Amino acid sequence: MKKRKLVQALLPLMMIAIVVLLAGCSDQAMVLDPKGPIAETQKDLMYISTVMCLVILVPVLALTAWIVWRYRDREGSKASYKPNWAHNTTLEAVWWSIPIIMIAALAVITVKYTYALEPSKPIKSEKAPVTIQVTSLDWKWLFTYPELGIGTLNYVQIPEDTPIKFELTSDAPMNSFWVPQLGGQIYTMSGMAMTLYLQADEIGHYFGTGANFSGSHFADMTFDVNATSQADFDAFVAKTKQSPTKLTMESYEELAKPGQSKGVQYFSAIPDGLFQKVVTKYMNGQSAHSGHGASETNHDAMKTSSTEKSEAKDHKQMDHSQMNMSK
Repeated sequence: MKKRKLVQALLPLMMIAIVVLLAGCSDQAMVLDPKGPIAETQKDLMYISTVMCLVILVPVLALTAWIVWRYRDREGSKASYKPNWAHNTTLEAVWWSIPIIMIAALAVITVKYTYALEPSKPIKSEKAPVTIQVTSLDWKWLFTYPELGIGTLNYVQIPEDTPIKFELTSDAPMNSFWVPQLGGQIYTMSGMAMTLYLQADEIGHYFGTGANFSGSHFADMTFDVNATSQADFDAFVAKTKQSPTKLTMESYEELAKPGQSKGVQYFSAIPDGLFQKVVTKYMNGQSAHSGHGASETNHDAMKTSSTEKSEAKDHKQMDHSQMNMSK
């Protein structure tokens, strides 16, 4: 009895402590503080799904607690005792029909939102989208602006209230591009070019990260998204073009080597077709670290295999020629 009373006394204190601790994490609940149309729509879907699930979950939990309390074994219990009771058509209809209706409604809503949130679907706007190409590396993020001829590392600046067309790939193990306050994550994969449209409706700094485990420095693979006015964005472009650092194919190969992030960098020039070259370099079966050491073995193996096939083909042709001559 003493233990039960102690638990009953401590339970409210434990609940208060949990609420206080969770309140300290409020700044990290970025998905519930959307700053763009995509994130706002995703938040609506989360709320709708949660409420519809609670419509079923809360009554079930409440009934479970009530049944345990009502039919507990105790002296003087007035609860009816029906050991042979096994079926009630009305109750069966209620507890099967309600979940079926809720699941069907949730399915319709989810399908509707899924098509509306298709990552490659352009955002309706009077402004033309800004294209930014994203390449995930070990362990850093490279952003290039092909239409502007500039690039950045671990930092991306965008104009507010303007659709951003992100084209994404990977020159390293698969990762996941995620800006929680602007929209859901999308995978970056070698040999593939993914498309993601996002938009920031407000000026501000937004946290970006890699949401897929990719090695020892995965936790440091973050980047800053700075949404500014169009004038400030134009100033950023002009300033970046004055940067003394230019990204060449040689410097890119050095940058792409596995290593911890070196902070933010600005590139006043980028190689033509860099993004396309990164995508296509993995379309012939090369490994995920092509050009970083392991690829030399792969290239040698492919070259040897090709040579052997060529020699076998030559021998076969010679055999056919000899047979024709003998005839």
